[in-house]
Amino acid sequence: MTNAGTSIYLSVVIPCYNEARNLERGVLNEVHRFLALQPYRWEVIVVDDGSTDESRQLVETLIADKPGFTLQTIAHGGKPAAVWAGIQAAQGEIVLFTDMDQSTPIEEVDKLLPWYDQGFQVVIGSRGAAREGFNLLRKLGSLIFRGLRSLFLLRDINDTQCGFKTCRRPVALETFPRLQFFKQAERPSGWKVSAYDVELLFIMEKAGYAIKEVVVEWQNRDVSDTKGQQSDLVRYVNESIEMAREILRVKRNEMRGMYDRA
Repeated sequence: MTNAGTSIYLSVVIPCYNEARNLERGVLNEVHRFLALQPYRWEVIVVDDGSTDESRQLVETLIADKPGFTLQTIAHGGKPAAVWAGIQAAQGEIVLFTDMDQSTPIEEVDKLLPWYDQGFQVVIGSRGAAREGFNLLRKLGSLIFRGLRSLFLLRDINDTQCGFKTCRRPVALETFPRLQFFKQAERPSGWKVSAYDVELLFIMEKAGYAIKEVVVEWQNRDVSDTKGQQSDLVRYVNESIEMAREILRVKRNEMRGMYDRA
């Protein structure tokens, strides 16, 4: 129950950009049903990143009868900006970043939380090797991406891109603002796919935080209009180019000492 205990244990941050179709199929109800049964205090922070559809209005309606759910609205700034806004508003000991589509169901957090008792400060979900819902092209691309990335960065992490990650709140507050994303002058348009997860995990690893990767259930359930009307092939090519650029940029920044702690 949300009123159990004296402080919030889990803050769930859900970024939102043009997610009307996912909202209409009841994803926030799924999140609420699970959390309402938990013995710890929790909160859900939905951050609308300047949606151009009816997402904001839908969220307002859907959370009206859900104590513990709040909506934050920001000017469009891209997914990292939405997640960062949620982090700053969070009050929980542990912060979970999860996608609105709930391709990894909220209940999978039960697999992550016990690892904090083992001394880990960051516990992330991994989609494993099967990647149900990925077509053959994306499965092949995923293998290539992991191989390329592990040559340069995060050799002990299999899946950096799963949208289901937790960390202790002080870790998030320290590391997230160090992303190069926030040093860019150009404001993104649309919901640009980014490999910022690679840089974030690298910053966490570089800072000495213990990271645990746990295989979670994952099935592509995204029905939103977030990614526009590009074909899957075009979207895949664009995402692959962006991922490769991000890996090389992070490695270049490391060589320049940009991630060294002051």
